[in-house]
Amino acid sequence: MTEITSQAPPVAAPGAAKPRRDIGLKRRYAAERRFRAYGLIAIALGLSFLVFLLLTVVLNGYTAFQQTNIQLDITFDESVIDPNGERETNEMALLTANYPRLARNAIVAALGVDPENRTQVRAANGLISAGVRGQLRDMVVADPGIIGTTQTIWVLAHGDVDSAYKGQIDLSVDESRRKVSDQQVAWMRQLEAEGKLVAKFNTGLFVNGASSRPETAGLGVAIIGSFYMMLIVLVLALPIGVAASIYLEEFAPKNRFTDLIEVNINNLAAVPSIVYGLLGLAIFINFVGLPRSAALVGGLVLTLMTLPTIIIATRAALKAVPPSIREAALGVGASKMQMVFHHVLPLATPGILTGTIIGLAQALGETAPLLLIGMVAFVVDYPSTPMDPSTALPVQIFMWANQAERAFVERTSGAIIILLSFLAVMNITAILLRRRFERRW
Repeated sequence: MTEITSQAPPVAAPGAAKPRRDIGLKRRYAAERRFRAYGLIAIALGLSFLVFLLLTVVLNGYTAFQQTNIQLDITFDESVIDPNGERETNEMALLTANYPRLARNAIVAALGVDPENRTQVRAANGLISAGVRGQLRDMVVADPGIIGTTQTIWVLAHGDVDSAYKGQIDLSVDESRRKVSDQQVAWMRQLEAEGKLVAKFNTGLFVNGASSRPETAGLGVAIIGSFYMMLIVLVLALPIGVAASIYLEEFAPKNRFTDLIEVNINNLAAVPSIVYGLLGLAIFINFVGLPRSAALVGGLVLTLMTLPTIIIATRAALKAVPPSIREAALGVGASKMQMVFHHVLPLATPGILTGTIIGLAQALGETAPLLLIGMVAFVVDYPSTPMDPSTALPVQIFMWANQAERAFVERTSGAIIILLSFLAVMNITAILLRRRFERRW
């Protein structure tokens, strides 16, 4: 017979450490560290891209808030403006006078150029903007008494001169490869040394309308048009969106019809904005017959686009109100209408305001739907009503980005800075309102 023997497992000596079981803690901790590192890298990459984008816009656009001006002693020669002495009765003569000639004579005299040398006169006249015509005309029309006098006036420099003065044109390259000649550069330095060529704050960027000359182009019409559209969106989208949300959340029966409505609202929030532009073109312009390029049409289109956002945000704010508030109101005898408007709606107001402001900010930055309804018109005069032709900030940026002149590059970036400032203010306002009025349960 074979003797079977059994061997007992070794017994640890008293006081010796027990062997630890490998349950994968090291691997799990290592995986968690890697995941955190991936998250930090993703955040760093996102922030770096954002910072790069903002720096690019700011570095290209901060110079747009400065505009080069030239000081000239302009003589309002009566023989040029009103040779017949009819300014008391014939305002048309004041409007059609040869004002650029007055500016040309002034710049020629300031630089000491021979008036008989047409080449130099033409080069000297190229230092000042053609927009001087409107500036001098408006001065004479406002005060005909200045005819026959000499006035010291700051006039806008030409866009190429402005770019050269700001260092945006490389003056070291050959003269044939740049738009500013060596003679004009010498005159610029002469005027700068005399204190007659300086960069001032560019108020025209905020008050002027559209212009083919970059030095006289501004965002005034676009700002007014955007204001009209945002006002229309606020007046229409807020009450309609809130009313629809209250009905769907508090009063509508839960059936297939309301489920279909909710699904469609969520789908409309994801529809590309250009589809709303096509809808506005087909209904408001082609069917109803509203004028193209009008802020009213733009506001109606943006209202349709903003409604789903406001409805979704308002329903989320209503859902966030605890059921105990509703039960308590009903328990003390309030009707369902009183419960909603006296208790639930006031508590949901911060969320509703936040969603509305975010929807307005989204509408303010939209371009595609406005392009389809014709808001790319060249509009010089301010729109007095929402029915007048106008444009909007993002559309103006789009139009300036398509211009070939170097000076429009900084105008484009400057307009982007202004638009981003408006959007930042609106989003910060939404955050502050939420923190100020939000109730935590």
